[in-house]
Amino acid sequence: MHLFRAFGPREIKVVDPFLLLDDFHSDDPRDYLAGFPWHPHRGIETVTYMIRGVVEHGDSIGNKGSIRSGDVQWMTAGNGILHQEMPQRYDGMFQGFQLWVNLPASKKMMDPRYRDVKGAQIPVAKISEGVEAKIIAGDVAGVKGPVRDLVVKAEYLDVLMEPGKVLEHATADGSTQLAYLYEGDALLDPEDENPASQGTLAVFGDGRSIRIRSGASGARLLLVSGKPLREPIAWGGPIVMNTEEELEQAFEELRQGTFIRKGGSR
Repeated sequence: MHLFRAFGPREIKVVDPFLLLDDFHSDDPRDYLAGFPWHPHRGIETVTYMIRGVVEHGDSIGNKGSIRSGDVQWMTAGNGILHQEMPQRYDGMFQGFQLWVNLPASKKMMDPRYRDVKGAQIPVAKISEGVEAKIIAGDVAGVKGPVRDLVVKAEYLDVLMEPGKVLEHATADGSTQLAYLYEGDALLDPEDENPASQGTLAVFGDGRSIRIRSGASGARLLLVSGKPLREPIAWGGPIVMNTEEELEQAFEELRQGTFIRKGGSR
């Protein structure tokens, strides 16, 4: 599947507790219909957010369904799951995101679970004049997102800004804060005179307040924050553990057919 990786393994020291953010978008079905066939995960959470389009999913413990335009799936792989995510042909621009959240060592081997959230369940909060946000997880302006009881306390917002508007936002002290601009243009750094364009990622550390001004085209961006785990990482493809020994054990279990341990829950 053709995609743009906003950040990944090379950036793990500055994006902790997050691991990866993929932006997949195209109006050509040949770019996305190959999808993500059957593959394993352990030790992480994957968050799939569809802007436009449909993804059919299924897994090794019997869960299946559709993630449609505006929907979110927050999947905790925990001790292990095999699943597939297969995009369906869509008339127009197909677009979605997948964010990986690391799990702390104490929760790497928890039972898998899912949170499937329909677009209609995601509330919208007015942050300031001309600035509003879909609250997927977190609490903004007294509005709480539907994804709660998270292992890693995180905030996930989809922010829409009219042209020339200002977003001011702060998170808990010590949090890593990420802004990914996926439509329009905006000043992500107050010291930069040139607006950033689509596909730009900004990383703000230490939970400080951020200030973003949208450009002449307005802007739409993902705003994600969470407390760093500051734990060692052993990363092998779709599996992220704390040690090389744990990683090798996971792949040995895959080879031996003992990778799946318990059924997941919704």
